[in-house]
Amino acid sequence: MNAVALLTDGSAVTVRELGPEDVPALLALHRSLPVEDRYLRFFSTSPRQLEDFVERMVAPDAPKHVVLGAFRGDRLLGAASYVIVRDTDFAEVALVVSHAEQTHGLGTLLLEHLASLARARGVRRFTAEVLTINGRMLRVFTDMGFVTGIVPDGEVMYVELLLEPGDRYLDAVSERESVADVASLTHVLRPGSIAVVGAGRSPSSVGHAVLRNLAEGDFTGDLYAVNPHAKSVAGVDCYASIEELPEAPELAVLCVPAKAVPAAAEACGRRGVRALVVISSGVEPTALRNAVRAHGMRLVGPNCLGVSTSSSAVRMNATFSAHATLAGDIGLVTQSGGVAIAVQEELRRLGLGLSNLVSTGDKLDISSNDLLMWWSRDPGTRFAVLYLESFGNPRKFARLARRVARHKPVLAIRAATSEAGQRAAASHTASTATPSVVRDALFRQAGVIAVNSVPELTDVLMALSWQPLPRGRSVAVLSNAGGLGVLAADACVREGLRMAELSAGTVQALSTLLPATASGGNPVDTTAVVDEQTFARCLDVIAADPAVDAVITVTVPTALGDPTGGVHPFADKPVLAVRTGQTERLAGEVPCYAEPARAAAALARLVERAEWLARPSEFVRPTGIDLDAARRVVARRADGWLTPDETVLLLKAFGLPVLGGTLVTTEEHAVAAQRAYDVPVALKAVADDLLHKSKGGGVELGLGDAEAVAEAFRAFQDRFGDRLRGVFVQPMAARGRELLVGIATDEKFGPLVVTGLGGVDTDVIDDRAAALAPLSTTDADDLVHGFRAAGRVLAEADAVAVRDVLLRVAELAGALPEVAELDINPLVVTEIGCLVVDARVRIAPARETDPFLRQLRTS
Repeated sequence: MNAVALLTDGSAVTVRELGPEDVPALLALHRSLPVEDRYLRFFSTSPRQLEDFVERMVAPDAPKHVVLGAFRGDRLLGAASYVIVRDTDFAEVALVVSHAEQTHGLGTLLLEHLASLARARGVRRFTAEVLTINGRMLRVFTDMGFVTGIVPDGEVMYVELLLEPGDRYLDAVSERESVADVASLTHVLRPGSIAVVGAGRSPSSVGHAVLRNLAEGDFTGDLYAVNPHAKSVAGVDCYASIEELPEAPELAVLCVPAKAVPAAAEACGRRGVRALVVISSGVEPTALRNAVRAHGMRLVGPNCLGVSTSSSAVRMNATFSAHATLAGDIGLVTQSGGVAIAVQEELRRLGLGLSNLVSTGDKLDISSNDLLMWWSRDPGTRFAVLYLESFGNPRKFARLARRVARHKPVLAIRAATSEAGQRAAASHTASTATPSVVRDALFRQAGVIAVNSVPELTDVLMALSWQPLPRGRSVAVLSNAGGLGVLAADACVREGLRMAELSAGTVQALSTLLPATASGGNPVDTTAVVDEQTFARCLDVIAADPAVDAVITVTVPTALGDPTGGVHPFADKPVLAVRTGQTERLAGEVPCYAEPARAAAALARLVERAEWLARPSEFVRPTGIDLDAARRVVARRADGWLTPDETVLLLKAFGLPVLGGTLVTTEEHAVAAQRAYDVPVALKAVADDLLHKSKGGGVELGLGDAEAVAEAFRAFQDRFGDRLRGVFVQPMAARGRELLVGIATDEKFGPLVVTGLGGVDTDVIDDRAAALAPLSTTDADDLVHGFRAAGRVLAEADAVAVRDVLLRVAELAGALPEVAELDINPLVVTEIGCLVVDARVRIAPARETDPFLRQLRTS
């Protein structure tokens, strides 16, 4: 392994396995420490013993011995090791850290990487010996977040860590990563000095535009320009090279030709620059990344618009946008410079501004994950807005977004994704796992508000910025134009909102204010003759009704007046206005939309956020799971579909209610199995390339005697010939509603859990819901009720039992990455429970990954 990661001061180190050539550096590091800092037994022996120990650990034939080292340049700063105890999943761990680095989180970082590597190689527990006097080292272990046992023994404390990355551990890792990441991003978003490298004299050049924006925007730090052919550009003094600058700038913006970028980045690194923004496109990525990593710099881009910050402390517009960014509380990160400009201009028109704009471009380093960590700690940012064309680490993104969304709305503009790769999927579940389905499941579970366009984004931002969240889905519409009020009501219903049932008192109060021709029901039509004062009083009456959670007003000007002036906000209920052709901010910060459908859509997003915030978020692990038994089943084959009897064993190991069966290879055995069950049976062919048994003629049902069983067996032999590998005999299940439950695994996103209509209906009606594992109990409930027919299918069925199946299937998906696909079809659901009647499981080699490991992007 070879990874670059950040320490708590924002500096970067490289973590890699040590080899024999590193023994001298490790010995030198050990000798440099005082005795009390030689933390653990393996690193507190004599130099000769230590040398022998390290040489054994790094020997090619000693896979049970592992040493990781952390380097800055060529200097070894610390090392961590483990040695497997005998032939077990148990290892003794040791750690040594340079005295100068002991307050920067290096020891914890090394232990995280060591634990991740150990888990991938089958180690499940660490033990360590810590000197009693070394309280600092003890805290390193206890703060890791793993389940810990500590046993004192004289001058030594024995520490045991269970290497299971549960929520406590992942939360601790995320917190440590956030601290380090924010420290490193300070050089990008709050630099004290900037140099624009490639600041051209021509006003039409990108470098000139960036420098001019910085200068005219009154950048709060020191500003330099690098151009060997000019004395000054845009009023800023120029220097011939990076080396000739009077100081090492904290941030450098590179606007040079693509071929010159790697050399310019290398020069910046040597000069001591801490971060780069590379505007240039067409840059060779490997050479640029190597230069950035070699010098511990952070990088935005290449191929980007730039970055900006607007706050009371920092003014910085390092972009080539035509207009300066309005200062505000919206953080924006986007891969597309064009989208960044479009969002910026639309927000400007509405009087909304940005706290940060980061155009990531090809995102070789800094991505949306970094910005989410920054904004989670930035009190000046109230909203996080994302435009993502791809996900580098979606599982880390989901966890970060969920954490941020608990405190600040996170919004994302959906980008187009291709469905073509799913057309040849073998299983029903895999065919559901299209890129858009997986992405939307991630957004929904993480609490990300997903929109489809820049106007829809600004519509939602207006409502979030200026209005409170509603308490429910009940909406009242108040209009002076009856037809537009009806359109608004229709739009609300399409968005899943409910038209409020106004109380008799509300209707009576409205009747005293309005002419006899008015309609006091919901939607309320005041008629065109009311003035703004009467309209305002009607709004007060409606908003006071406890049955109303939100109000949409729709107004048009007439020759008699314009009641729009009567629209006003309330402290506890959102009010959204519609004025045909006008998208603006009304007095009192009431958002106003150009048409009813846009107001209804914005209100629906507010409702969804309120509901997400109210959701319980606990993850409850099902009981009664035999993980060792499940692993033994999966270990039987490296690739391909499990046999029916293996599938039954696997599902039973996870406590799933499975209808068993008998796998037979002869007609006589099939008959004997039916007689043993002494009930009508189903015969299912096990044949090569037979994935959908019903379609392929591989299922015979309700066989009640030996003659029928024998005849069905012979029919399978005739139909499948040499492809027939056996026949699975099962007792007939009780009748009930049939569902599909399954898993499809995506290498980046992880396992997707799917449910919907099962049996033969699943081929006819595409009605399914999907969510990414792991599932919270609320996620599972959303799945149970998420497909269109759920209300009818589960009206007289045990929904709690279905939820338990989904939670167990999600647990299986997370525990066994080798399970690439799983189809339970049908899951028969009755009033008293449910039963897995048929299932298929495909095993595939799983590449060990740790999406939560602290490391910077490598591709």
